Amino acid sequence: MSKVLRNLKLIIAYDGTDFLGWQRQRRGATVQGTLERALATITGASVDVQGSGRTDAGVHAAGQVANFKTSCPIPTANLLKALNNLLPPTVRIRGVSEVPDSFHARHNARAKTYRYRILQAPVALPFINRFVYHYPYPLDRRNMAEAAKLFEGEHDFTSFAGSEGHAVAGARGGDNVRRIFSSKILWRPKLDLIVYEVRGNGFLHHMVRNLAGTLIEVGRGKLGPRDMLRILEARSRSEAGPTAPPSGLCLVRVEY
Repeated sequence: MSKVLRNLKLIIAYDGTDFLGWQRQRRGATVQGTLERALATITGASVDVQGSGRTDAGVHAAGQVANFKTSCPIPTANLLKALNNLLPPTVRIRGVSEVPDSFHARHNARAKTYRYRILQAPVALPFINRFVYHYPYPLDRRNMAEAAKLFEGEHDFTSFAGSEGHAVAGARGGDNVRRIFSSKILWRPKLDLIVYEVRGNGFLHHMVRNLAGTLIEVGRGKLGPRDMLRILEARSRSEAGPTAPPSGLCLVRVEY
């Protein structure tokens, strides 16, 4: 008699500093590889964990979503405890639930929210330094906010794609058109923190970091808010700003 396969959904948080990104690689630590090894130890079988999308080396997550199929009968509450006991402290499982067989963390994702955090304080204290881009120089937040709003709507984001030009989860037909539902600059005065928050139906490789890097150029006065329209229209990576460091970026939420 064949064993019944269960489809289990994970909600995952991780400090990406010491990982070479989400996707498993032959060499070096990755979040996907770390999860799969832990699950293999618990279930006694190899496991293929499918994430909602890849995060780059050094990028963090508060609400990454993944799923895997297993015949292991361990209850979800016990599996959550077992995983968190086995995983390194830089990876935490926030939830485990049984989902329909048709659920796929990547294919079924409808929207994602990312936050990019820029620390303006003169000193980056040790307990925040790994999770921000420390930029203790003047930035015009009003101009940055005006520029950020111009990314909303459906656009060809070729100018903000990674140099490789390939797409990540959320790709539509292999092109570089994405719909951005909201794009805004938030100010956290008590923390001296500028937060760029963007929610969309999908993102190209390095896209959020390239958007953030370009907004920083606006804040510095090197670009004006209306330059965003010109950069979008150009469809050329060389027209946009530099790629912001990975430490400031966090995948906050995936919606289904």
